[in-house]
Amino acid sequence: MKKIILTLAIAGMALGASAQDKGRFEVHDLDNFRLHVYYTNDALGDASYIIEGENALVTMEQPLFKKNVTEFDDYLVKLGKPVEQRIADYHVGGTGSHETVMPEGMPEFTKGEVYGGMMQGFAQAFGDALTAMPTGKTSEVSFGTTQTWAGVSFEFHRGAASDFPGASILIDKKAYYTHWTPTKAHMSHLQISSPEAIDAEIAEAEESLASGAKLFIGGHGGAAKADAVEFKIAYLKTMKELLSQHKTAAAFVEAMEKSYPNLPGESGLDDLANALYK
Repeated sequence: MKKIILTLAIAGMALGASAQDKGRFEVHDLDNFRLHVYYTNDALGDASYIIEGENALVTMEQPLFKKNVTEFDDYLVKLGKPVEQRIADYHVGGTGSHETVMPEGMPEFTKGEVYGGMMQGFAQAFGDALTAMPTGKTSEVSFGTTQTWAGVSFEFHRGAASDFPGASILIDKKAYYTHWTPTKAHMSHLQISSPEAIDAEIAEAEESLASGAKLFIGGHGGAAKADAVEFKIAYLKTMKELLSQHKTAAAFVEAMEKSYPNLPGESGLDDLANALYK
């Protein structure tokens, strides 16, 4: 796991610490609440969220870069409602001195060598572009529990077994949050870092689809619909089959390219194969 996280830091550095495009918001009306998706356009491909209830707001995965923190906070103010809760699930961000909640085990994990090493790598790569680390009190939410904030329910479930000890969160039965948004693209070696991770991600994707959610969101990516989850499941099952059929990384890459011609993310297949065949 340590190697995976440090690789993530290096990958972020490779994307560059230069000026980024401004972020953008999109809004989804989900009956009992509005979901505001903030695409940061930062070097890490992060996304942040605001759940707008009738009288209050809940934030999830607030941004890490100063420019994004300013945009996000300005947008919060314009919504004209108090923030009842701030959730930091997989990503520590610009929550400042505000109190936050995290899934059980994550506060301690973020202080450890793995997550701490990743954040140190980001600090070296991006320097002053990063916001100050949070100083507010953090409390933990147990897995298997449902919390209600801003009149909206949040069901906390354990995330993929191969990932950080974060949560998958079902929001009011309408939106399902995981670490990675399902996309119709080749998957990254940062997400599928071992053969065991394939099964873990299939199980998580199938669980998300069975939840009945209409929208699927993640800390990396943004928002997607059920067809993206269905694609992810089929893609992972194909990956597992091809992995069993081919003995070398090169043969695996060739087979994946043939199975998914012109699929975005093809340039990352070599790194994916190296992770699976190490």
